Amino acid sequence: SPRDARVIWAGTDDGNLQVTRNDGATWEEVGKNIKDLPNHDLYVSRIEPSHHARGTAYVSIDGHESAIFKPFIFKTTDFGKTWTSLSSNLPDGGPVYVVREDLKNPNLLFAGTEFAIYYSIDGGKKWARLNNNLPTVSIQDIAIHPRDNDLVIATMGRGLWIMDDITPLQQLSEQVTSAEAHLFDNRV
Repeated sequence: SPRDARVIWAGTDDGNLQVTRNDGATWEEVGKNIKDLPNHDLYVSRIEPSHHARGTAYVSIDGHESAIFKPFIFKTTDFGKTWTSLSSNLPDGGPVYVVREDLKNPNLLFAGTEFAIYYSIDGGKKWARLNNNLPTVSIQDIAIHPRDNDLVIATMGRGLWIMDDITPLQQLSEQVTSAEAHLFDNRV
């Protein structure tokens, strides 16, 4: 965890999701606490410990190898004791391979699916597709460059796609989208 080096998360391809809070001395299986899964033997594709809050983590679950093509993203704020689904309006048919939390804005999330990348400005309540000339392609990994603030996407079979300077996206909020006009700060 970027917030606490003693906290380590681990997930497997058969649904095992564990966390340690003491450098690996003891582990707790917390995948069983996710209530909204049809099968708890699904692939834990990514775990994203929060950059902003201790005890918070995001997990994406991929069920395509079990013929389950629903998107699954969950969030915990208590080290995995309870989980909340963040899959809301993500389209069926596109399993989620990766979820990432923005380095500067805890409400900005990114999700890479079989067919597209999505973003949420409200902590995962609603998702929107991030098109911006990106073709329909499987998104395998997402990174945010800590110095240049670029969104870097690894795709299946097409290589890398980079969105330069996501500063305006990091400043986006419900208030900004509902305002008549808004002036964004530039990258420093």
